[in-house]
Amino acid sequence: MFEINILLVEDEHKIANTLKKGLEENGYYVEIAYDGLIGQRLFMAHSYHMVILDINLPVINGIDLCRFIRNTNGHIPIIMLTALNAIDDKLKGFDSGADDYLIKPFEFKELLVRIRALLKRSMNQNMPVGNLLRIADLEMNLDSKEVKRSGQLISLTAKELQLLEYFVRNKNKVLSRADIAVNVWDIDFDTHTNVIDVYVNYLRKKIDKDFPVKLIHTQVGLGYILKEKEL
Repeated sequence: MFEINILLVEDEHKIANTLKKGLEENGYYVEIAYDGLIGQRLFMAHSYHMVILDINLPVINGIDLCRFIRNTNGHIPIIMLTALNAIDDKLKGFDSGADDYLIKPFEFKELLVRIRALLKRSMNQNMPVGNLLRIADLEMNLDSKEVKRSGQLISLTAKELQLLEYFVRNKNKVLSRADIAVNVWDIDFDTHTNVIDVYVNYLRKKIDKDFPVKLIHTQVGLGYILKEKEL
């Protein structure tokens, strides 16, 4: 079994050292950066399988660092750790390219579950269902993370890509908000948040707005469905 290298960017030394110890006890190799600039330099100098970073970092904040990492590497899993739990803060994290988001304080076991899920998703490239998904004139390449509609390249964030993949894999099926919450965000659906509706809206603007045939449809009281035409 090869070694999994994780870059941990956390300015609170006690938290960083505790996480490093726990992760290494679970078989991971961890390098720590105590500010965003050091994190950026380490990321550019070494090869990692995952990045875990705090939002409130000195020198370069976590949002800007996450955006830099995502622009440099479109595939590497990124988990954000933060004490900020407002929906707007979560949206900023996901918009900058984060794959997952943990609110401090959290159980270490929960972090391990998130890490394993993201690593499994990122490393399992030989998926039996194939790496090219299509519906109508939309094409999604799971290897290159490229999405095209009518041959036009569409730029999506990491979370938008996950949401679209879930839609395409379940085309012509009504997906409830609870289904989407569990399968895309790995969380139980919170009826007080509109984060799913917000992201579906983001996706619609990118893959539907400028095209005559709309693919994402709302099923009132039920959820959403991705379909090429009326069934």
